[in-house]
Formats: sequence, C-alpha cells, structure tokens
Amino acid sequence: MMDHILLEKYADLIVKTGVNIQQGQTLVIFSPIECAPFARTIAEVAYQTGARDVVISWKDELFSKIRFLQAPEEVFEEFPEWQKAFYTSYVKEGAAFISIAASDPELLKDVNPDRVAKVQKTSNIALKEYRERLMSNKNTWCVVSIPTQSWAKKVFPHLSEDEAIKALWEAIFKTVRVEEEDPVAAWDQHKKNLKVSAEFLNNHQFKFLRYKNSLGTELEIELPADHIWLGGSEYTTEGIEFIANMPTEEVFTLPKKTGANGIVVSSMPLNYNGNLIENFSLTFKKGKVVEFTAEKGYEVLKKLIETDEGSAYLGEVALVPYDSPISNAKILYFNTLFDENASCHLAIGKAYPICIKDGKNMSKEELDQLGVNDSLTHVDFMIGTHDLEIIGVTSAGKEIPVFKNGNFAF
Repeated sequence: MMDHILLEKYADLIVKTGVNIQQGQTLVIFSPIECAPFARTIAEVAYQTGARDVVISWKDELFSKIRFLQAPEEVFEEFPEWQKAFYTSYVKEGAAFISIAASDPELLKDVNPDRVAKVQKTSNIALKEYRERLMSNKNTWCVVSIPTQSWAKKVFPHLSEDEAIKALWEAIFKTVRVEEEDPVAAWDQHKKNLKVSAEFLNNHQFKFLRYKNSLGTELEIELPADHIWLGGSEYTTEGIEFIANMPTEEVFTLPKKTGANGIVVSSMPLNYNGNLIENFSLTFKKGKVVEFTAEKGYEVLKKLIETDEGSAYLGEVALVPYDSPISNAKILYFNTLFDENASCHLAIGKAYPICIKDGKNMSKEELDQLGVNDSLTHVDFMIGTHDLEIIGVTSAGKEIPVFKNGNFAF
C-alpha cells in the first residue's frame, strides 16, 4: 500500500465528496479481494462520517475465470435470487454505492466470449431495477480505482511488479487530486470548471454535432430537444450532490437514438469484461450500428453490439479535451474509468434519463418517444484525438466550432 496519509485522504474524498454519505445511511462497497485493505479503510471513514452500516461485496476475478472455463453452460444463464435481492433491497433502502474498478484487462482472453456475454446479459436483466435507479440518480454512487498487480503490470510492463504498482498509485493519486493540499477544495474548483463547459453547450442546445479526424471518424450525431449537458458533480432526486466517477474530466449528454450517421474509429483499446477490443470502427445509419470492424476482439465486440436491440445504438456523447490532465500524462490505463477521461468518447447502450429535461420522472414509454435509448448495457469507448474537430449545428442551421485540434474551441 502507498503512503498512509494519502490513502486516508483518498478514502475521505471518496466517502465525503464521491458518494457524500449522509447521517444514518447505509454504504455498499463492491471490491475485488485484492483491494480489501483499501475497502476496509473506506468503511472506517464511512462509519466515522455517520454511516449507519457498511456492507462489502467481494469479487474474486481469478475464481471468475475458473468458473468461466470449467462450469457447465447452463449456469451462465442463471442469476441467484439472493444476489438479486441484495442489490434491489439496498438500492430501495436508499443506500450509497462505491465500486472499486480494478481488474486484469486481459483476464478472460482465453474464455469463450459467448459465456461472458451470457453472464453479462443475465445479470443486467436481473439487476435492471438497480441499474435504472442509479442511472436516474435515485441513489448516490461513485466508481473509483486502486492498483492491482496484474493491472499495474499491464500499464507499466517494463517495470518490476513493485515499481509498477507504485507508479500506478502515483498516477491515480494525481488524477483524483489527492496530492493537493486540500483535495476537497481542488474538486470544488474542478467542478466549477466543468460547469462552464456544460453551460456553454446547454445555452446553445445544438441540434447536431459533426465529428471529423485523421483516423477516419466522420460522424454526425443528432441531439434531442431539451437535452442536458452534465459534468463534474450530479444531484440525486432528493438534492444530494455526488460525483459518479473519480476521476472525471468529461461533460456529457445523450444522443437521439436514431440520430447517428457515419463512421467512428476508436482511438484507444476498450477493456470489456476482461477482454481487449482494439482498433475498431462502428458505422451508423439512422442511429444503428450497421457495420463494424476490429483488429482484435471482433467476436467480443459483436456479442456486445448484439446484447439487445438498444445495444446497437448510442446512449452517451461525452467531450474531454485532448489537452487535459489524464491525457497529458500519456498513460494508457486499459481501464475505462481512466481512459474515458483522457478522451472524447461515446457509449453504446442505455442513455442516462437525467440528460433530458424532466427525464428522471418519465416512464420508459415517454423516454422512448423522445428518442432516449434503452438497453441492458452501457459501454463507453474512446474516440478523441489530437486533431479531432467537432462542429455544433443549431436548430437554425448556424455552425459553431465546439472542438478544434482536439480541444474546446470556446
């Protein structure tokens, strides 16, 4: 583990600013077993801050691989009722949720992608209510990360294991501003900076965004009326402020489901459920993926796109300057939590209802009518480059530069 003082500051930031734990609230932590010491530190801080109780759900990714390789096929289409009850009972109770995302990027490269796809789909169906509550900001939630041995060696392959872990700790501490004298104050300023970008975009209410770069991206995305750009912190339906991702450098909104046309090319590998998808492209027509390519992970990408009807459509549009702290570090994390905050990105699958006016209070049918995509999945992939240009087109047809040479043009 790294410096004890920095770890305490990180845990303090996650509990008090990330999920903003309330007096008497329950905190649920999802953690790999390798991250147990830090999960316990978070738990201690939560109790000291006023949490009624803390519950930790452990994940053993090495056992997961054993199960994928050796269990009979039928188990991958089953989801235990007790496990579903765990999620739904705590989310209905109003618990806060912290997820520690730290996995081996290539853990499941030797596993049949059909099995991984079945597990993902089965769990997403079973946990639909839980996921919808979080994506509608009914509960506070925060995704964070700390190094694990396998992940650190993937990021820093030329260093020894100890050196790689140390280097990853240092990189993470920098991205989440824990090294600042007052991390909370640093985050307050960061949130204000992101709100400025979101305000510019909200004021213009662009009807279209047009993307172009030298990788071959040439894509037009239509945005629905009354869409909302968010960034930095968010608020629950009860008005509690929280930060869903630490780190975060993005401002984001939702696209109109049928509004994407053209081709988009990935700028970074995508770590999806223990498999890497590399150098891939997606071609859209009337919002739907009609063609795709991948130099590595084609079958995994195919299974992802074919998860359900909505997984072939976009659910998120996010803007991140190329000249931003995580991008400037020139570290490829193979972890979407970090890589998506170094690059403009899109997501296929479910859209966030909070990104459209009054969306959090609308029924599924009402959201459908407004062009808000629904799916069992939501997967971000990175498309930002040093030469990315984005033009915003207003409803009156006026063209305004949004990105030039990879950065905001305003």
